[in-house]
Formats: sequence, C-alpha cells, structure tokens
Amino acid sequence: MADERDSTRAVEEEAIHLIRDDLYRGRAAEVERQVHEVLGRGLAPSELLNRGLIVAMEAVGRDFRDGKLFVPEVLMAAKAMKAGMEILRPRLAETGAWTIGTVVIATVKGDIHDIGKNLVAMMLEGAGFEVVDLGINRSAEDFVAAVETHRPAIVGLSALLTTTMPYMGDVIEALEKEGLREDVAVLVGGAPLNEAFAQQIKADAYCRDAVVAVDTAKKLSALRR
Repeated sequence: MADERDSTRAVEEEAIHLIRDDLYRGRAAEVERQVHEVLGRGLAPSELLNRGLIVAMEAVGRDFRDGKLFVPEVLMAAKAMKAGMEILRPRLAETGAWTIGTVVIATVKGDIHDIGKNLVAMMLEGAGFEVVDLGINRSAEDFVAAVETHRPAIVGLSALLTTTMPYMGDVIEALEKEGLREDVAVLVGGAPLNEAFAQQIKADAYCRDAVVAVDTAKKLSALRR
C-alpha cells in the first residue's frame, strides 16, 4: 500500500513539474491538457494551483526582473497561466479555496493603453489574487462602483500618457468622497509615473513594473489581513 502511494505521489510530482515547465515556456495548450489530466487523478485544485501554477509564475517573475525573460515571453507564460486558471477557477470556487485577496485594476479615463496593465493583471492572478480587470478608459465612477461591488483589498490604476496621469488623482479623490479610500490600497503604474507623483496624489505605492506590483500587492494585502 505504501509503495502504491509513493508511486502515485511520484506521478503527481512529475505531472506538476511538467505543468510548471510548460507554463514557464508559454505552452498554453499543454498546460490546459495537463491540468485536466492531473485533476482527473484526484489532485486537489488548490494544491495544483499553489504547487504548480503559482510556483511557475513566481519563476517567470524572478527571471523577468533579472532580465532573463522579456515582455513577450512573460505574456505567453501569463496566457498559459490563464488557460490553467480557466479550468481551476470554478473548482476552487466550489471548494471555497482561499485567495490572497481581490484586486480591481484598469487604465484610467482618456487612456486606451493596456499592455502593461494586462501584464500586471495576469501576473497578479498568477500570484493567487482574484483580479477584476475593468479594461481601459475607465472613469472614477467606474472604479467607485467596482469597489462597492467587489470589495477589493487593492485598486490598481494604470496610465501611459502624461495627459491622463492626473486623472489618477481624481479616482483617489472619488474614493475618498464616497468613504471607500480607507478600505483599499491604491497602486499606480505606467511609463511616465514616478514615486513623487504617487505621493502627490496620495497613492499607497508606485510600481515601476509588474514584478514590483505583485510584490507590493502581496505586502499590502498581508497588512490588511
């Protein structure tokens, strides 16, 4: 009996290792197939998420930070992560599996750029967050409504244009006006931003890239818990 359990465990470990490798390399179809296969063997969805997908995305984040991977490769890995999550998400919901927290993210009003925002959103999901992506060109009212509906721990604001940067301050003011500001941590990011601007508009943190955004979100979420 012990030999049978050991054999089963070895097969699971090998499958999880393959999922990590395929996710890292951005092989979405392979990740999808193997997730179905491993779940069919009875492995808990939360275990597959934590030991497989999240570990792989953490490796992607480290190598992106260290210059070993570049944006196209990270986007491919993130899409593979998303393919796996499409299968896992309903099963995790059924079991009431815990997530780190909820993040509402969008590009602010007047700005339609979304590559950086999409990368941050996908990497946040890969780190174990539930991400509510509102898309692009979103008004302060959109953010307020999303916070009231989803009750996130974190709100992420993105902008790529110097002309749309100031609107981030309008979003924060709207959250303050509605009595929601103390309930959320606000992260801001985008090419023209810097730490001084984040402080000026009273954001909680400036995130220069997706890896910093994930690390910062984890820290702030832990503090709020």
